[in-house]
Amino acid sequence: MIDYNKFLSPKVTALPKSGIRKFFDIAEEMKDVTSLTVGEPDFDTPWHIREEAIESLKKGRTKYTSNLGTLELREEIDRYLTRRFYLPYNPQNEILVTVGGSEAIDLAIRTIVAPGDEVVIVSPSFVCYAPIVSLTGGVPIIIETKAEDDFKLTPEALKAAVTDKTKLLILPFPSNPTGAVMEREALEKIVPIIIESNIMVLSDEIYAELSYGSKHVSIASLPEMRERTILVSGLSKSYAMTGWRIGYVCAPEPVAAQMMKIHQYAIMCAPSTSQYAAIKAFRDGDEDIEYMSSEYNGRRKIIYAGLKQIGIECFEPRGAFYIFPSIKKFGMSSEQFCEKLLYEEKVAIVPGNAFGACGEGFVRISYAYSVSHINRALEKMELFVKKL
Repeated sequence: MIDYNKFLSPKVTALPKSGIRKFFDIAEEMKDVTSLTVGEPDFDTPWHIREEAIESLKKGRTKYTSNLGTLELREEIDRYLTRRFYLPYNPQNEILVTVGGSEAIDLAIRTIVAPGDEVVIVSPSFVCYAPIVSLTGGVPIIIETKAEDDFKLTPEALKAAVTDKTKLLILPFPSNPTGAVMEREALEKIVPIIIESNIMVLSDEIYAELSYGSKHVSIASLPEMRERTILVSGLSKSYAMTGWRIGYVCAPEPVAAQMMKIHQYAIMCAPSTSQYAAIKAFRDGDEDIEYMSSEYNGRRKIIYAGLKQIGIECFEPRGAFYIFPSIKKFGMSSEQFCEKLLYEEKVAIVPGNAFGACGEGFVRISYAYSVSHINRALEKMELFVKKL
């Protein structure tokens, strides 16, 4: 009998499983569950984008591309970022096409972080940051944001977290799971600390196009910040292209060149069919973005008002497609609340502690679902809350 524990990496075995998938998997095995667990657009990828991918297959464009991604796609990424966020990058050596935004995050962390380096992570946040930092031998330093601060990173909290060992700040706005955003004014307050401390920033902007009430501002667009920012993003959320697995990372050339080496050895290149679809999305997809963003904004208003009406307190999200209500007054942990709701009313949501310890007492609800689906979930949640 083989003892596999002797072979498995202790760093890997020590990693927790994703708390997001736990309730999703349970819900998948139950009948008639109304799930609000997954952050995936319920829209189909716009037809003109799918059609372009089909056309690329008809033409036999199924070979490897450049490791960086096709030059045509990199040029479209540059035009898109310039057009939408006034943030140009050199397509030749500052843009790398990746397998989703997830690979871009992994590349950025592995390129910057050496064993013993401290990485400041704003929490609650997406589940992958701390595990990847740990796998590199880095040390995650968690900044717990608060509802009373609109879940924003404050300059006071950042200053307290930075030491002479800090090398990287991970800035995840608009935020999954809270829906918080960092407007220009909020970003400008933390820039002096970043510059004074001489650290890099990994800015995860996958939800940049889903900002409501104000235009998204990238920290890379602020004075002196482009040179110390690694911007990661992708097409999954804004163009409803989750399964296409296409993302990108933009960084100063000396950093991008090192990321390219990891990508070259581990991945080779992003799927060619997805790259041709992405070219079409960036070139002709602005109207798709506006339509879907408007739809999400309508759903945001419905779920925010609905939760308040049934007596669940919540911060009003300003970005992404999640809401992060507090369930503290019900006297249960986040997991207990979610389990009870799932088994009694067959509504699946995600415990807030899946996104960091400071998420305890909250739950994450995705509104990337149809209005009818959201309303059905709210009706069941109202019954649940009345019983409590």
